[in-house]
Amino acid sequence: MKTNPLVLATFLLLALCSSASAAEMAKDFVLKSKDDGNMRLSDQRGNIVMINFWASWCGPCREELPLMEELYQEYQDLGFEILAVNVDDEESKADVLLNDIEVTFPVLYDTSGEVSKLYDVSAMPTTVFVDRDGLQRILHPGFRAGDEVKYEKAIKMLVRE
Repeated sequence: MKTNPLVLATFLLLALCSSASAAEMAKDFVLKSKDDGNMRLSDQRGNIVMINFWASWCGPCREELPLMEELYQEYQDLGFEILAVNVDDEESKADVLLNDIEVTFPVLYDTSGEVSKLYDVSAMPTTVFVDRDGLQRILHPGFRAGDEVKYEKAIKMLVRE
């Protein structure tokens, strides 16, 4: 069954608009960062945070990372942050991929899988949007070409709140 893109976009916007009252606090975590020691999600309070769970073996993740970098460059000055949580069992697997795909947003390592379990990640990649108040607003499993447009709409809406 093929899903109409307009229906998906409408659903995303409705979910974003109506989820503010039903949203729950994003589950806090601390993970080792590729470049900056440890990072804690709750330290990002006041920012819009896109948590992206990804793996080096995931084809859609490879496609998505450069698109995320474009969004980061465009919106970081407006209080937008990306935490790219790699779920490989060894940091070196992520590092090899990051030699080919350069990103400037923080990359975190979830080698134990504890944070992935905390967020019930069942698809690669999985993206979670957290608003400035620390509320989890959107959970988006998987990635297909065009999803970056949905991400941008979500970012714009959260920036306006």
